[in-house]
Amino acid sequence: MTAIDRAGVPKLEEKPTGLWSDAWVRLTANKIAMVGLAAIAILALVAIFGPALTPYDFLTQSLDARNLPPSMQHWLGTDELGRDVASRVIYGTRTAFLVAIVVTGISVVIGSALGAIAGYFGGKVDATIMWFTDIFMSVPNLLLVIVINTSMKPPLGRWMDSMYMATGNMLFRNTVIVDFIMVFGTIALVMWPPYARTVRAQVLTVRSQPYVLAARSLGLTSSQIILRYLIPNSIGPLIVAVSAGLGGAMVLESAFSFLGVGVQPPTPSWGLMISDGLRTWQQYPHLLAAPAIALAIASVAFSFIGDGLNDALNPKGAK
Repeated sequence: MTAIDRAGVPKLEEKPTGLWSDAWVRLTANKIAMVGLAAIAILALVAIFGPALTPYDFLTQSLDARNLPPSMQHWLGTDELGRDVASRVIYGTRTAFLVAIVVTGISVVIGSALGAIAGYFGGKVDATIMWFTDIFMSVPNLLLVIVINTSMKPPLGRWMDSMYMATGNMLFRNTVIVDFIMVFGTIALVMWPPYARTVRAQVLTVRSQPYVLAARSLGLTSSQIILRYLIPNSIGPLIVAVSAGLGGAMVLESAFSFLGVGVQPPTPSWGLMISDGLRTWQQYPHLLAAPAIALAIASVAFSFIGDGLNDALNPKGAK
């Protein structure tokens, strides 16, 4: 039935709104955030479907076509081995998204679990977890990654060699697997502390709420309370942190690959391409410009989305 006010005029019934629907409306009204979202959507489509549409394989070499400038045949030119730069940038997009999604997922799981436990139990548990968090945050990222790579990669490689000798499975001869395992593990170790701090701060705020106290009185276990009530009510700030963390993971992977402790050849990576392009950028600037622009677009786009989500989920703090 249509509601009628005191003057006898029918009133239009308003649809009920909620936190997420209101946040979505505010996010879609943010033009900068929508630009970032569109850029990430395009890059994601390139990562998924691009390699199937490129006319060249990223490993195909042609010594007669080395260091060619951009043309209709090679949109972004070729590198010093005659490989198509556009194909390598597109495959590098897949590498960047794979690392960003997997690393961020691992980091969020570890950080959310430790942050929720620290915030819920408090006391010595909180102090111990935060002590470890501070230690990981105080160690320089590059130093930690180098130490882990130099200490863990050789024994992992030897273990894969022994498994190949024992089973004859060619999967254990694939060094790319070792590279990605090390990249996933080391970057996740670097990235989980901010998520732990974010979730802990939210849990400290909501752990004394009536619904949490009611859950305790009903006999729910600590793990049930954390999973059902504390982490879901910390999801807003966590989403903002994740949106920024995805771009940060891409930048870290590129930085570590640039320094030789990330993804290794022949797997294409924006960081590796930037490192190779720096050697000859004065003669062949396209070798540096193409991967650098792709990385810049992805990083800035995730930053736009993070700012937009922060304004949408925290409208009182929006500028």
